[in-house]
Amino acid sequence: MVKSDVIGKAANSLVFLMISLLFTACGGSSGSNPSSPINQSSAPADPIGNELPDISCDTKLFLPINRVAADYQQDNYAAEKSIDTSFSQESRWQSNALDQSIQFELSYRSLIKSLDIAWYLGNQREALFSVAFSDDEIDWRDVLTSVKSSGLSNDIQSFEFDPISAQYLKIISHGNEFGAENGVVEVAIQGCNNESVTSENLDELITRTSDFDLTDYTRLDLDPRLPPSQNFDLQDWYLSIPTDEDGSGTSDSIKENELNSGYEDRAFFYTGDDGGLVFKSPTTGFKTSTNTSYVRVELREMLRRGNTQHSTQGVNKNNWVFGSASETARDAAGGVDGRLFATLAVNQVTSTGLNYQIGRIIIGQIHANDDEPVRLYYRKLPDNSHGAIYLAHEVKGGDDRNYEMIGSRANETDNPIDGIALDEKFSYEIEATGNILVVSIHRPGKESVVQTVDMRESGYDSDDQYQYFKAGVYHVNNSADEGEFAQATFYELNNSHDKYAN
Repeated sequence: MVKSDVIGKAANSLVFLMISLLFTACGGSSGSNPSSPINQSSAPADPIGNELPDISCDTKLFLPINRVAADYQQDNYAAEKSIDTSFSQESRWQSNALDQSIQFELSYRSLIKSLDIAWYLGNQREALFSVAFSDDEIDWRDVLTSVKSSGLSNDIQSFEFDPISAQYLKIISHGNEFGAENGVVEVAIQGCNNESVTSENLDELITRTSDFDLTDYTRLDLDPRLPPSQNFDLQDWYLSIPTDEDGSGTSDSIKENELNSGYEDRAFFYTGDDGGLVFKSPTTGFKTSTNTSYVRVELREMLRRGNTQHSTQGVNKNNWVFGSASETARDAAGGVDGRLFATLAVNQVTSTGLNYQIGRIIIGQIHANDDEPVRLYYRKLPDNSHGAIYLAHEVKGGDDRNYEMIGSRANETDNPIDGIALDEKFSYEIEATGNILVVSIHRPGKESVVQTVDMRESGYDSDDQYQYFKAGVYHVNNSADEGEFAQATFYELNNSHDKYAN
């Protein structure tokens, strides 16, 4: 699942860095002095230790990777999955024995300054590994020896070392603290090289870094033949559907282990023809509690990942808190602060009902004990070809504060300028850091739309307040004609926190 801020927020900064380098190459005074380009195809293939020139450069970029290979790999866990920018736990290179390695060839010989790795089950165990480098894939030198990952996070972890000039880098797995297995979910290599940037090759350089563009949806690799849990990591979610098979009087919940073991229901929750995860909610049905007026087909975050020793409620290892909470609350929680990233398309909304309910759904939330620090809405009116995006921030025990991001939330309004059509893919990002909430909408070829909310007076930093993400279709129209429904298809769903429960 595409979390990492290290990668996720890199795309725009890379472009600006490229432009900065172009300015230098054209005679600007940015303070750097790039030398002539290295033509790797004609560079000597001497082993390390011979007279290959050292590289000297000051910038730090994500280095383009030309090729990745491994000395062992399973069919489902190929080496290429370590650079596909997917942070799904299923999208990984897998090592099942000690001292197996995965090797990366850079497009250019470069000055390598750091290595970023997201580990499989990185929040549950420490990975043991070494890192080596080479210029010819024959002679290797260690740069990191028998180091450990944190064991606390599924996010990218950065490992720095004295910069080295090389074109090849490999990670050698020494297993984990419990056994010989290791999995590498995602890798990025950072550094710089002496390749000059000119107006002629600027476009090529930006293209080479476009793998880190969150709106490059061609990178998504979803299989329509598989159930949702084989395209998405669903172990830290449960699902609400508007049926009552258990006779409880409220909607059914599909808990983590069942959900992540191939669960699918063609009426509500299933893999679509394009591999996306379809959420389909009727207008009426059983609800999650007596306190809500609307039905939903929606995921609820569960940091416990199936460990039922942790309750669903409370400041505990199943839920997270804002970083503004006390140290006691932060220590007790399963996560601190949080980021939810999703790529989706809204396929269907209602066209009948009360005027304030028509055409609206909630596609993402942060939920607290009783209130909602953020609800992200999509709304399209029947006479409009495009929909609007807005958010509501609920003050604890108080009223909503609404923020329009794209178009208007009004019950009668013209077609929103630059709105989002049905079936149009877009991405949203909900990030809470301390008392600051940032919601962003990303679309291919367009400027991101960003809304910041100051939550210092909202009441969520007290020790009893816990949080969890929700995503899917919360169908906030209970007055539409029978037979109408709302539907959205998700193509990415990534949740992350600064700390995870062990």
